[in-house]
This record gives sequence, structure tokens and C-alpha cells, in this order.
Amino acid sequence: MSQTAAFLPRKRQGLKTKVSNITWNTIFYIILTISSLTCVLPFLHIFAKSISAEAYVTANKIFLLPKGINLNAYAKVFADSSIIRSLFVSVVVTVTFTVIGMFLTICAAYALTRKELKGRKIMSFLCMFTMYFAGGTIPEYLLMNNLHMLDTWWCMILPLSFSAYNLLIMKNFFQSSIPDSLVESAVLDGAGHMRILWSIVVPLSKPINATIALFYAVGRWNAYQDALFYIKQRTDLRPLQLKLYYLIVSASESFKSEGGSTGLMTNPEVLQAACIMFATIPIICIYPFVQKYFVQGTMIGAVKG
Repeated sequence: MSQTAAFLPRKRQGLKTKVSNITWNTIFYIILTISSLTCVLPFLHIFAKSISAEAYVTANKIFLLPKGINLNAYAKVFADSSIIRSLFVSVVVTVTFTVIGMFLTICAAYALTRKELKGRKIMSFLCMFTMYFAGGTIPEYLLMNNLHMLDTWWCMILPLSFSAYNLLIMKNFFQSSIPDSLVESAVLDGAGHMRILWSIVVPLSKPINATIALFYAVGRWNAYQDALFYIKQRTDLRPLQLKLYYLIVSASESFKSEGGSTGLMTNPEVLQAACIMFATIPIICIYPFVQKYFVQGTMIGAVKG
């Protein structure tokens, strides 16, 4: 009887804990679902607007489902032969920009984590200083002009290819995730810093490398303001984002000059939605190949003992 009496409180406590866990799990699932919908629903809204009839879009009757399927906006985007050239420019610039940015960031982050580097705290401060203070648009334009980089590929690649924010993230990752004992053992075996960096540190840092690379690629792919300032004469160097910007501006001006007649030309709002989809889908297709590195723990088993 005494054992049964002692068992009942433990059973009630276990049942209470189980109910509490189910309640909190339900709350977390609801929060995650709402957060996911805030990301997915705007994308569905833009997609529905891009393939809907212009009359429904003008009347603001499009929410998540398209009405009156109309692909004229996509036809207008693909009808411009220079779009393919702009897509090529964006791909080349994004890939080159990401490779250079990752090389500079990895090398700088590793160097700043080495205790034998004199003045590394001052260098870290100078990098952080640039996050709060910048020269501005006019000095940057004058610098590009003095370096003879206007209307060239490099004006879209070099200026932003090094990010102090990404440097600090990678530096902190190296300090917290790469054991000093691993580096010291490699030094005792006769390895130099470059061999340690590319044979040990980089392979063990795939998650942060993939994350920073995605930051660089997405940031460069979506940017158009620097190209708007620096690319004036050579229209063949306009990236995709800038080309779509000019396409929307041209359609808006033509739409206004025609008095908003949707029967004659594409509504700028529909064309804008189609341009957003056209520019977003390529970078979205890359994400599934990078996602696995965000949660992969590559440090497991790297250090014995």
C-alpha cells in the first residue's frame, strides 16, 4: 500500500510534465508556423500578381491566388534580348565577387586569430571602425573615377568585396571552434600557416564558409545602386537588377503617357512582380545546396582526447 501511495504522486508529476511539454511544443510550433508564413506569403502574393490579369491587379483583388492567368509580363521580360546579357553579367560578377570576398575574409580572419600577430587588436578595431563610419557616395564615386574603374567590371566587384561584418563573424567562429591544440600540433609537424589554413581550418569551417558565401552572393546579386552610379556608357555591363530597374521605369513612363490603358501595354505593377520573380528564383535555387552546412557539425571528432 505504501509503495502504491508513493507511486501515484510520481505518476501525476510525470503526467503534468508531459502535458507541459506538449503545451510548450504547441506554442513553439505556432510561432514557427507564423514566422514561416510571414516569409512565404509575400512570395506567393508576388507570384500570383505576376501571372494575373492586369485588371485584377489594378483593382487590388489579388492576394494569394492568381486570377485570369496572364503571362504578358514574363513575355515582355524575355522578349528583351539584353536580359540574357544582363543575366550573364550578374552571374559573372556575383561568382567573382564571392570568390574574392571569401578569400580576403578567410585570410584576414585567420590572421587576426593568431596570437603571434602583433597589432591584431588594433587591426580588428580599424575593421570594426569602418562599420560605423563611411566616406559616403560622392567620395566613393570620385575614388572610382580616379582609379579609372568607371564603366568596368571591377567597379561592381572590388569596392564591396570585403565586409568587416563578415570578417568579425568568421573571426569569432575560428576563435571558438578551431582548437589551439589542433593548430599547435600542425605546427609541431612542420606545417606553415598557409598549409594550416587551407588544409585544416577551412575544411573544418564549412558551415561558416557556406553562410558567409551566401551573404556575399545574395548581397551582390540583389545590389544595383553601385551599378546605377558607376555604369553609364557601357550598357552591356548592366547587371540584371539594374536592367530590370530600367525596364520597370520605362514601362511606368509609357503607362503614364498612355493614361493607364492596360489594354495597350503591361501594367508596371505586374511587370515589377514578374521582374522580382525573375531575379529571385535563380538565387533561391542555390539555397538548398548550402542549407545543409548551416546545421552540420564538422568539428565532431576533429580533436581526439
